[in-house]
Amino acid sequence: MPANEIILFILFNLFILALLLLDLGILHRTPRAVTIREAAAWTIAWIILALLFNLGVFWVAGTTKGLEFLTGYLIERALSMDNIFVFLVIFTYFGVPSRYQHRILFWGVLGALVLRSVFIILGAALIAQFEWILYIFGVILIVSGWKMFSKTEPEVHPERNIIIRFMKKIFPVTTDYDSPRFVLRRHGKTFITPLFIVLITVETTDVVFAVDSIPAVFGVTRDPFIVYSSNVFAILGLRAFYFLLAGVMNTFYYLSHGLSLVLIFIGAKMLLEPFSVHISITLSLLIVTGILTISIVGSLIRARRQRRGTPGTRNLRFPE
Repeated sequence: MPANEIILFILFNLFILALLLLDLGILHRTPRAVTIREAAAWTIAWIILALLFNLGVFWVAGTTKGLEFLTGYLIERALSMDNIFVFLVIFTYFGVPSRYQHRILFWGVLGALVLRSVFIILGAALIAQFEWILYIFGVILIVSGWKMFSKTEPEVHPERNIIIRFMKKIFPVTTDYDSPRFVLRRHGKTFITPLFIVLITVETTDVVFAVDSIPAVFGVTRDPFIVYSSNVFAILGLRAFYFLLAGVMNTFYYLSHGLSLVLIFIGAKMLLEPFSVHISITLSLLIVTGILTISIVGSLIRARRQRRGTPGTRNLRFPE
């Protein structure tokens, strides 16, 4: 990697680290439940920050790079909706108090940033050496998209997690949520808390999602910094997005279908490139935006009709 790109990565990460320290070290030092108003404010703030960064990319690197970042950010932000649903399942499964959920998501996001940066660096290195690996990425996206389209909801099985089972064999686990800490010392012994088990579940689940989302962004750009920065901004806004939408996730019934079509489209785009079929970044952005808009609008219309129970819905068949 050229020296100027290394400096760019370092400066960008220092900026992100400062934001994270501000978040946990000052704004959320004391564990507490996050209100809807606060979540909405933070969601808007993260989106504005991402768009301002996008304007900077347009200004410094040009229109193509700017559109690549915007498309990558949109894909990552959309795919993060599945993360939100899984987080909700995990927190419900473990009975995590609302006052500790932000803390888990903070450290989960921090771990996800580290793991995804490793994946992106390895992915960029592999693509530079073996360009044919893009076709493998394309196949992975199509298969993942088809599985997502066929599955009604993601499944979480913490009891099958190898890392959790291994940790339980080494350390005893406390049985309550009376402390915000992940590790405790009691009677001269080291205990891990249920929060630590939940954190491991969140981290390992994100690894599974990264297998889909990172190749998807490589499908629209080969620039590692664009892939990384679009991932970072999407993930940073994930916590606030969770607290804003967790209670209404079931409303977005068709969103998973839309996300699956996005993955299939990006995968097909990658597989068609060797045959001189090139889909421009502008057209890709329009297609991705169109698919997501239709799936969200369709979901809201369905939810509205079901709430009202209008006669017009009796002839409509919605899979349950």
